[in-house]
Amino acid sequence: MTARPARSVSRHLLVWLIGAFIVVPLGYAVLSGFKSTADLTRDPFGLPSPWRLSNYTGILSSGAFWRQIANSAGIAAATALVTVAVSAMAAFAFARYAFRGREFFFTLFAMGLMFPFAVAVLPLFILLRALGLLDNPLGVILPQAAFGLPMTIVILRQFFRTIPGELEEAAVIDGCSRFGFFWRILLPMARPALGTVSVLAIVTSWNNFFLPLLVLTDPKWQTIPVGVQQFQGQYSTNYALVLAYIVLAMVPALAFYSVAERQLIGGLTAGATKG
Repeated sequence: MTARPARSVSRHLLVWLIGAFIVVPLGYAVLSGFKSTADLTRDPFGLPSPWRLSNYTGILSSGAFWRQIANSAGIAAATALVTVAVSAMAAFAFARYAFRGREFFFTLFAMGLMFPFAVAVLPLFILLRALGLLDNPLGVILPQAAFGLPMTIVILRQFFRTIPGELEEAAVIDGCSRFGFFWRILLPMARPALGTVSVLAIVTSWNNFFLPLLVLTDPKWQTIPVGVQQFQGQYSTNYALVLAYIVLAMVPALAFYSVAERQLIGGLTAGATKG
């Protein structure tokens, strides 16, 4: 009887400890954004006195900040759309069709999980330059979608294989084509998995720093991670202002995750249960 309460207490202590490592730095950044740099240097751990809203209001009134947010959101949404659309059709073929070389081609896609983006930087840059996609959002969207295909195909294929074959046979008998079964029956049934891979694609795109930095040199196309780096370089000595910018840059991602958390966890759970 004593071992079980001890394990419960240790688990709760571990959760609180991990939570503290996340919440404390975030709370420190939020409070520091209400200070001036002089106040932050003089009393780094004290409460703001007085509370200064000018750091946050100045950033929120900046057109560059909102443009970077819009660029990140648009690129993330387009990346998720392309990734999920292509992966769903490929996963359907790998899961429901028997053809020569199916496992070989699926293995080729799965091998893409082994190669990080940094390996392909030089040939990718040369290819994008040859296609005229530098300083073009498509130069970020298409490579992100391509590198997102392996994981998405693996997840969707496993989910599609759990759909009973009798359901497809009954749909064909009722006059439904292969594509009709895919579009009208399979995709609606796969909403949890589609939601999960969409959230993963959006989060990955939103956090991507290196590819937008490499491709988008025009300030009008820069995304928020690149904007944070540029802002930090411009105001490197104004620590309070930089922290305020970082906090505001995190707000959209945190808001999206708070909304999509249930969809992400539910989709992963559903896939694990069905598998």
